[in-house]
Amino acid sequence: MEDSANFARLVEAIRSWLPHIVIVGGWAHRLHRFHPLATVQDYQPLRTVDVDLAFSPRAPLRGDLKQALKNADFDEELFGDVTPPVAHYALRDASFYAEFLTVLQGDGLRRDGQRDLTLAKAGITAQKLRYLDVLLIAPWSITLGPDTGIPIKQTNVLVPNPVSFLVQKLLIHSKRPANKKAQDILYIHDSLQLFGASLDTLTSVWRDEIRPKMPVRTAKTVLTIAKELFGEVTDVTRDAARIPADRVLQPDDIRAASQYGFAKLFDTALGQSQLGTQ
Repeated sequence: MEDSANFARLVEAIRSWLPHIVIVGGWAHRLHRFHPLATVQDYQPLRTVDVDLAFSPRAPLRGDLKQALKNADFDEELFGDVTPPVAHYALRDASFYAEFLTVLQGDGLRRDGQRDLTLAKAGITAQKLRYLDVLLIAPWSITLGPDTGIPIKQTNVLVPNPVSFLVQKLLIHSKRPANKKAQDILYIHDSLQLFGASLDTLTSVWRDEIRPKMPVRTAKTVLTIAKELFGEVTDVTRDAARIPADRVLQPDDIRAASQYGFAKLFDTALGQSQLGTQ
C-alpha cells in the first residue's frame, strides 16, 4: 500500500537516528500488530497520514536530521508563531508527513515569559507535549520487513509499549477535540483487544515499569479516568463506534470491553495504599 511505502521511505531516511526515536501515535498502534504478544485481528487498524516521532530532550541526536529528510524528499513546513515554529516534514507530492515530538516540562514558559513549546535539535524542530514522557518509558522493539507489509529490509524500530500507549491516551483525553476523543476511544478498545490474551503480562509492565516512574497523583488519576470514561455509554463512545468502515461495533460493547480490559490491566483490586508514595 502507498502509505506503507511512504512509511518505509521515512524510516530509511532516519535510520541513523532510530535508536533514539520512538514511533508514537497511530503508526505505533499499527506496528503493535507485529509484536509477538499481539493477537492477529481480522479488521484493519485505523489509518493516519502522519507519523509522530518522539524523543527525550536529553536524547543524543547528532548530525543533520533535517538534511537527511530533505534528501528523501521530505520538505519542512513551518506553522504558528512560537520560536522555533512548529514543523511538519511532508513527503513531496504525497499526503504524508512526519512530526517530531518531545516532552513538555514545567509550565511551558521560559524565564522571560515567552512560550516554551518547541525544541530545535539535529536540524529539526520538535513540538513539546505534556505526558509525552509516558510514551518513552520502556519502549518495545518491533522488527519490520517485507513479511510485515512494510517494503524495507529488516529493521528494528521502537514503539511505546501498549500500557504506555493506553495510559497516555487516558491522560490527554480531556484536552482532545471531540473527533480525536472518539478516535482515541477506538484506539483504546482495539489495543486492549489486540493484547487481550496478554493482559497478565501488561499488568506486570504497569506494575513494574510504568507505575514506579509516575507521580502517585498521576497514577491515581489514570485509574480514575479509566473508571469514569467507561462507566457508561457516552456520545464519544457512540462516535467511536461509527468510525470503522470494515466492522460493526456497538457502543456498549466498546464500553464493556474497555472497562473489563482496564480492570484486568490495572488490577483494580489493589487499594490506593498499594500504589506507593513518592
